[in-house]
Amino acid sequence: MSDSISPLRLRRLEKAARAAAAAAYCPYSNFRVGAAVLTGSGKIYAGGNVENASYGLCNCAERTAIFSAAAAGERRVRAVVVYTATPAPTLPCGACRQVISEFGPEALVFSICDSAQRCATSVPELLPRAFGPGDLLKG
Repeated sequence: MSDSISPLRLRRLEKAARAAAAAAYCPYSNFRVGAAVLTGSGKIYAGGNVENASYGLCNCAERTAIFSAAAAGERRVRAVVVYTATPAPTLPCGACRQVISEFGPEALVFSICDSAQRCATSVPELLPRAFGPGDLLKG
């Protein structure tokens, strides 16, 4: 699957995701997550999870990275790398899968961790038959 993303670009995404995790604001869970997205323009945007004392207002790393890209005018996500400081890879939560699907319905998703384990998948595998913009036009 990673053949559509060059090894060099994938390493850059991984480095950006790890750096974003280091900057995450997670005083309640102490579960640092970093994400980096490769956009249609070729730029990389990264973000860490941001917690809040009012737990419902927390934001996951994947959404932080995608929202940063969208705020910069990007509208297409080609790939997402999610890093967690765990022994096994952690996949995006349901809310993040939906947001990734909005901007990258065919995006590649790579989950990495502190071991050599990796998980490479795609949005259609993570969120089959996702609700999207086309569903709003039906009626």
